[in-house]
Order: sequence, then C-alpha cells, then structure tokens
Amino acid sequence: MDPVSPRIEIHLGPEAIVQATPGPEVETGFGASCEFTGRVRAVNFGRKVDSVHYDAFVPLARSSLHRIATEALEEAGTDGSVLIHHRTGPVRVGEASVWIRVLTPHRDEAFRVCRSVIERLKHEAPIWKKEVYTDGETEWLKGHSLCASGRKS
Repeated sequence: MDPVSPRIEIHLGPEAIVQATPGPEVETGFGASCEFTGRVRAVNFGRKVDSVHYDAFVPLARSSLHRIATEALEEAGTDGSVLIHHRTGPVRVGEASVWIRVLTPHRDEAFRVCRSVIERLKHEAPIWKKEVYTDGETEWLKGHSLCASGRKS
C-alpha cells in the first residue's frame, strides 16, 4: 500500500457530538477503526455532578490536538486518520464531552493511536474542566499541565 497522508480533523465547540460512520473514501486502505467516547459522569470522587464546563483557548487547543494526533500516528509507525471532537461550554451528565475516531491499516495501531491521543489530550491540550456539583459548588479539576491543582470558584 502506498503511504497515505494523515487525515486529521479537529472540532472544538459547544455543539453536541455526532458520531458519524466514516465514508468509503476515508476507509480505503484502512482495515481498523477504534473509537473512544468520554462522557460526563454522575459521580466523581464521591461528589454528585450536575454538569461539567469546558473552557479552551481554541486556536492553541486546535494546534495542540493536531500535533498530538500527528505524533501518535508517527509513534505507532502507521498511516491513518484521526478525528477529535471536544465540547466546550456546559456539558450535562451523560452527554459526550470528547469523541476520538482513529482509522489505520491494522487494529494494533488503531488501539495504540487512540489510547495515546486521549491520554495526551488530558495532560497537554489547553482545555480546562470545571465540575458543577448538585449542591451548587464548583471545582476546576487537575489534569492540564497549566493547572497545577484543582481550585474552587
């Protein structure tokens, strides 16, 4: 198979995530598809959650996510396609906050790329997460490298 340029799509915004099936033009040469969906939990560390508010510096986040996807494909030594959709703004319990779809020629690479993208996204992308609890309190959660620790607001 001839090498294929990586196809990377990044979506950041308040719109609900629609998980679409890739069309045949995208799937050519790719035998494996791996997807990850992250949803807002009803309870986190023993606290009842109402919603999560995601904030992002969109231009930098878009660039960071593109770099993460490119490097994940390179590290796996594979051609592929990566789609990352991350919500911003309020996201209710049960709703999807992040969706990643990876297409590669083989399953091992698809799993590795998908895992790498979500793990790195959580620690490297300038996306901040504030949980809103059912008792009305809020807390910024640790996770991003710029956020040294959770802080109350």
